[in-house]
Amino acid sequence: MARVVNIHPENPQPRLLVQAVEFIRNGAIVALPTDSCYALGCHLGDKDALDRIRLIRQIDDRHHLTLMCRDLSEIANYARVDNVQYRLLKATTPGSYVFILEGSKELPRRVMHPKRKTIGLRIPDHPVALALLAELGEPLLTCTLHLPGDEAPLTEGWEIQDRLEDQIDWILDAGHCGTEPTTVIDLSSGTAELVRAGRGPLAPFGLE
Repeated sequence: MARVVNIHPENPQPRLLVQAVEFIRNGAIVALPTDSCYALGCHLGDKDALDRIRLIRQIDDRHHLTLMCRDLSEIANYARVDNVQYRLLKATTPGSYVFILEGSKELPRRVMHPKRKTIGLRIPDHPVALALLAELGEPLLTCTLHLPGDEAPLTEGWEIQDRLEDQIDWILDAGHCGTEPTTVIDLSSGTAELVRAGRGPLAPFGLE
């Protein structure tokens, strides 16, 4: 049964973050707020938790997952980033963007696109997500909490519990955080290509 934890949206309680991290390291799937909408997250190295997320979302290994990072140095550890890409990332993070980049050798092959060897990466602009990442001390493997057949992502803690009570473990409920997903930009080919228009503005990439 999913545990709902009411966490302050701007000043998250440290004890709750410590508990959440302990659960994540022990195989839990968490629902957490971001600057776009709620996301499902699990430990990067946990194959079973990853399989559960894919089952919940009904996605296969060709669907790009997102590695949620604290800062640019973490992104550089897990993806190949050239100078042009780095400048774009620096100008637009933290923010409501997911960037598709070529994964590095630090990433398990199972989390990357099987043919392209790419993965989504982002730095969220939300106090709870950033505080959780800081406590975890490493990136979190995530995807949007958008269930099959729904028109929009789930965005209320009670609703997430009602729909996923027996499928996830923790819900960090920081209140409504919106239903508009991130803007997804593919940088893996060397030029910015729009994959999905969302909350993040397109102007920084010349894609308006």
